[in-house]
Amino acid sequence: MSWQKELENGIRSMEQLVQKLGLSPEEAKLREEIAERFPMMITPYYLSLVDTSDPDDPIARMCIPSSDEMDPDGEFDTSGEASNTKLEGLQHKYAPTVLLLSTNQCAMYCRHCFRKRMVGLTEDELNRVADEAIAYVAEHEEVRNVLISGGDALMNPNSVVERYLEGLCGIGHLDFIRFGSRLPVTLPERIYGDAQLLELFERYAKQKAIVVVTQFNNPRELTDEAKRAVDALLHRGVQVRNQTVLLRGVNDRPEVLGELLRGLTAMNVAPYYIFQCRPVRGVKGRFQVPLAEGIGIVDGAKAMQSGLGKAVRYAMSHPRGKIEILGQLPGTDETIFKFHQNKYPEDNARIFTRKLTEHDTWLDNELEPV
Repeated sequence: MSWQKELENGIRSMEQLVQKLGLSPEEAKLREEIAERFPMMITPYYLSLVDTSDPDDPIARMCIPSSDEMDPDGEFDTSGEASNTKLEGLQHKYAPTVLLLSTNQCAMYCRHCFRKRMVGLTEDELNRVADEAIAYVAEHEEVRNVLISGGDALMNPNSVVERYLEGLCGIGHLDFIRFGSRLPVTLPERIYGDAQLLELFERYAKQKAIVVVTQFNNPRELTDEAKRAVDALLHRGVQVRNQTVLLRGVNDRPEVLGELLRGLTAMNVAPYYIFQCRPVRGVKGRFQVPLAEGIGIVDGAKAMQSGLGKAVRYAMSHPRGKIEILGQLPGTDETIFKFHQNKYPEDNARIFTRKLTEHDTWLDNELEPV
């Protein structure tokens, strides 16, 4: 099946899933109501990875709606994206980085998505005029890289991908360009099966460093198809890096997360962040792992690694910046944190400690200095 057919045949209603999942009519109706609030889209490829005999299957957990998503606890903008928006669809939170929301579409709508407020729903926050965004980057010489995100940046037509590449590659002060995409995980044929897209990457990678930032969360996502997509990118001179989200029921055991990190490095994908799941409404109660527990999981997973796998950082995307979660001070109840990237100059490389309870999953949004 071609990737275009995969999208055409994507599962968008619970009726399409009932037979495969063996749901009761009542359960199917409830999940359908959830999907109306937070859209469902699953590619046939990704659905094929689900183990239907396991009621707690981690792949199903990431793609199939759950009644937990109706929990009103949490927020929709957990990192202050609205306050960092400078132009329509353009965010500038960190001096060297501009983020572009290029689309609200994904090949699969992940149930743990931190942009549930917009993905598959509204175009209000999108960058519709590439030329204005490119001009903004050209005028701000402190900007060293651009992250084209969404939704999924590679769900854009190739003509849009090329417009961004053409305009951004001509800006001398940019060091590299990133595309945020989960397609290597959810629809790998969109990459290895699209000769035009690969030709674009190969041509522009000779002008500027290009990175695809993807999100593998469970070892079972590291399929031969996924490897083929990654290899196709690497062969065209595109770097591939991974940002895993620590998720309850998906990768919240050291041996599972450790296997994932080893598998990524074996595929020549550099794991560089393990993100604390954000307290997003519809996500918080179902997927978040307490910070104290997360530290133990990440440390256990990193102990299984050598070389590249040990370079990964456990961090949270907080309104004040990316905060690395370093660990607990021995003999105390204080946990050490360090600003890895900051919005405010006073936070530059700041190290601080906080007392955490066994239930704490996030840091206070105010986060005043201690």
